[in-house]
Amino acid sequence: MNNDLVVMDNSIVKASYNLSVSEQRLLLSALAQIPKNEPIDPKQAYYITRDDFIRLGANADQATRDIRNATKDLMKKTLLIETNAGVLEFHWLSEVLRFDKNADARLKLKYPNPEDYKNYLNGLRKYNLLESLPFGRHSEDIVARVVFDSRILPLLSELKANFTQFLLDDVAGFGSVYSFRFYQMMMQFKSTGYCRISLEDLRYSLALFEKYQATKDLKKRVIDTAINEINEKTPYKVSYELIKSGRKFTHLELKFKEKKAKVKGIERDPKTIDWVNGVSDNEIKGMSQSQAIKYADKLYQNPAIVGDWSDCLKYEDAKFKLINQLQESKYVRQYMEYLLACDDPFDPKTLGFKL
Repeated sequence: MNNDLVVMDNSIVKASYNLSVSEQRLLLSALAQIPKNEPIDPKQAYYITRDDFIRLGANADQATRDIRNATKDLMKKTLLIETNAGVLEFHWLSEVLRFDKNADARLKLKYPNPEDYKNYLNGLRKYNLLESLPFGRHSEDIVARVVFDSRILPLLSELKANFTQFLLDDVAGFGSVYSFRFYQMMMQFKSTGYCRISLEDLRYSLALFEKYQATKDLKKRVIDTAINEINEKTPYKVSYELIKSGRKFTHLELKFKEKKAKVKGIERDPKTIDWVNGVSDNEIKGMSQSQAIKYADKLYQNPAIVGDWSDCLKYEDAKFKLINQLQESKYVRQYMEYLLACDDPFDPKTLGFKL
C-alpha cells in the first residue's frame, strides 16, 4: 500500500454497521489506497493482497481465505447513515472480483479452438469484462479487486472538513471488531482527547440490536475488550467512565492521550533544546491573543488540524477554538510542525512568549 493514511467522513464513523475483523481489514486496505486530495473515478478498482491482510494482523496461512470470505460477506453488508430526511442505507461495495490464477487455463480447456477462445475474449472486451492485473503489482499476491458503491464515494475522497483520519499501522493487529470502531470514534475527537457518547447511540453504531442489553455485559464484552486492545496496540492511552442519569447508566466518556514518546528508552527531557525549533519544550509558552488570532487563520487552512472538529459547525467556531488553544503552551507545541510550515513561519524563539 502506497499510502498509510485512512480518511473517512465523520458520518461513517457514526454510522450503524456490523463488520467482522476480516471485513474491516478489507475496507481499510482499500481505503488506504484512495487519493486524499483529488477526485476519484466511481469505477476505480482497488486491489487487495495477502500482504495487506498480513500487515493488519491476519495469519499468513489463512490470509487468502480470509480475503475471499470477506469479499463475499461484505458484498451483502450495508451501512445506515442518519440524514435530515431519515435513515439512508446503502452497500459498501458495488462489485468484487476474486482472482483465480487457473481461470485462463480453464477457459482454454473450454474453448480448445484458438478462434473460439479469441471470440470469447472479444465478447468480454466488448462489455468491459476482460480483466488484467495492474502493472507493477505481483499477480501471485493479489487476491481480490473491489469497487466502492457510488453512494459512499463522497464520504471517502476530497474531504475538507468533518472527517476522521488515522494511520493504518495504528489499528494493525486488532482482533476485536469493536476496537476498530472505538479507535475511529477516538480519532474523530483527536484534538480534544475526549469523547462522550450515549449508550443508546453506541449500541446503534455497533449494530448490537438486542445483544448485551445489561450494562455489565456491554462493559465486559464490548467496552473493556476494545479499550484494553487499544491501550495495548496503539499509540494512545485511553480510560473510560460510565455516566449515570439517575439510577441508570446512560453515557460513556472516553479520555485519551498519546503515550509518552521515548528516545533510547528515556523520556524526552523538557529542558533539551529541540534541533528543529531551537528552543526547549519548557521555553515554549502560549501566544498572545494577537499572535493567536494571526496564526489561527493560517492553521485553519490545514485540514489535518481541524478535520476532526465535529463540534465546530462553522468557520467562526473553529477559528475561535484555535485562538483559545494557541494561548496555551501545550497546543503551541502540538501544532509546532504546522506553525513552522506557514507562509509566515512561526518563530518559537521570538513569538512563543506571552507579551
